[in-house]
Amino acid sequence: MSVGASISSIGTTRVANCNRWRTLISFPSLPFYDTRMSRVSPLASAPSASMSMSSSSTTEPVVVDAPKPKLPWLIVGLGNPGKKYQATRHNVGFEMVDAIAEAEGISISSVSFKALLGKGFIGDVPVMFAKPQTFMNASGESVGAIVSYYKIPLKQVLVIFDDLDLPFAKLRLLPKGGHGGHNGMRNIIDHFKGNRDFPRLRIGIGRPPGKMDPVSFVLRPFNKQERDELNFTFQHGLEAVRILLLEGFDNGAKFANSAKTLEQLG
Repeated sequence: MSVGASISSIGTTRVANCNRWRTLISFPSLPFYDTRMSRVSPLASAPSASMSMSSSSTTEPVVVDAPKPKLPWLIVGLGNPGKKYQATRHNVGFEMVDAIAEAEGISISSVSFKALLGKGFIGDVPVMFAKPQTFMNASGESVGAIVSYYKIPLKQVLVIFDDLDLPFAKLRLLPKGGHGGHNGMRNIIDHFKGNRDFPRLRIGIGRPPGKMDPVSFVLRPFNKQERDELNFTFQHGLEAVRILLLEGFDNGAKFANSAKTLEQLG
């Protein structure tokens, strides 16, 4: 079962993909602008019963203040670049970001700041996706540069990554926290000058069996049953991110943290 197929069933549960009628300014210009509102609207010229207008009078345009452009959310998926690491446990952050972007019709194909980038909207919220290509342990070089250049508030930086300490395919959305021994997160926090106050979505990959080295474990691919369970979890992750952006953190966290895995539904 492909991620695209598994996502399609949930794509319209809460938010229709409505970014087709918006115009985005070209990358790398930010912030994104929603062009639904015009700055100038003509004053209605129809006469009322209590007021007549001279045929020689002219209507004056009324200048309307444009809405302030919204700063985008930065949604980062962590992983390692290259075919060697594709579909491994350590790369579920990449896969989750790909699943969200595919469901929203956003291409992650631009290359900048040592990352693959994509831009678009989720509902009416501008988003930028990033997949750092620095290798996991240097992810902060890319993420820190993006945040600094575009002046994105840390409260709007969502980092998605794998977690050995969560049961397999379990989600946990938190508003802040430490690195939990994850070297990619450790490096990001270092590049944020120790600031840990940014949301993160953890995806459980379980503990290594027996005495297996954790480094070897996180670089293992998934078997078919695990892949089915993970694709099911990606559906919940996609919906959790939509709720986070459109309804706020508390609602997003409630959805993500209460979602049952495929095995639990069993």
